[in-house]
Amino acid sequence: MFRFQHPYLLYLFALIAVLLVVFLIFYRWKQKQLKNLASKQVLQQILPDFSKSKATIKSILGLLALSFLIIAMANPQMGSKQQEVKKKGIDIVIALDVSNSMMAEDLSPNRLERSKRAILQMINRLGNDRICIIVFGGQSYVQLPLTTDYAAAKLFINTIHTGLIPTQGTAIGSAINLGVQSLDLKSPTQKAIIVITDGENHEDDAITAAQGAAEQGIFVHTIGMGSELGAPIPLYKGKRKLPGAYRKDKEGQTVTTRLNQEMLEEIASAGKGSFIRASNSNSGLNMILKELNKLEKTEFGTKVYTDYDDYFQVFLAIALILFLLEFITSKRRFEWAKKLNLFSNE
Repeated sequence: MFRFQHPYLLYLFALIAVLLVVFLIFYRWKQKQLKNLASKQVLQQILPDFSKSKATIKSILGLLALSFLIIAMANPQMGSKQQEVKKKGIDIVIALDVSNSMMAEDLSPNRLERSKRAILQMINRLGNDRICIIVFGGQSYVQLPLTTDYAAAKLFINTIHTGLIPTQGTAIGSAINLGVQSLDLKSPTQKAIIVITDGENHEDDAITAAQGAAEQGIFVHTIGMGSELGAPIPLYKGKRKLPGAYRKDKEGQTVTTRLNQEMLEEIASAGKGSFIRASNSNSGLNMILKELNKLEKTEFGTKVYTDYDDYFQVFLAIALILFLLEFITSKRRFEWAKKLNLFSNE
């Protein structure tokens, strides 16, 4: 298992971004001042030894050195020894809808991002419970198998986006069935599946799937993301939102996606769980967590890393080499470049 011993130090990369912006602004300002001062031919005569490319290389080397230094300070580590420990908890599957309709902005900033933030907050409140993450659209995939590694869970949640599922749609039943398969049914631990979606199910029989889960002792809870009034689905180019552009149907009408609360209530009822409607002030996961805390905690064995090998030395060495290169790199032009006079009249 890979981790950073001091992950909070990675926020220093924001300083690198600031320095890069400052460098670009200063570079453009300097070029503008030089251009106003004299022509290129005159500048070459005034500053015959100055090299713009070497000055840029010097700055890039400095920024790269700082980047590797930050990584070294955060201390990358790799787990080297595992040990089985006994913990008490329950097994929780979080099934998150990543269909395009989850990009609707009737929740801030949108349904999907609101869901991800709520899941991260929920993980911070878990004790020794095992967690599994499933993403679904027209199909379902296990994003993270059942684990107590909350750091890994947070990492995977931050990478979730609508492009993870090639087949669009909302197959809630498939997600519930995959959740059941992802749990160890032979284990005596209490089990629950939390489905986070807008409820626009068009693919399968989710109610039957929830009933099947309940028959095996698995509670199925649902959290509705969105409003009954609905909202259009914004269009994106990569990660950039296209201003004023929304998905349209075959007739050219803007598609409005609405929360199907009735469907989600029926699924929760069939799964002997609870339905919570999310809002901008309440994601619903805290209320579900209260229900989960009522379940009996069962002891189970799980393997955790007890020893880690440090790898900060590698990144520190790279940083020192880059600092050295930056130090010895002169802003003066190479000798062969000085002999090349592009503005000669001859």
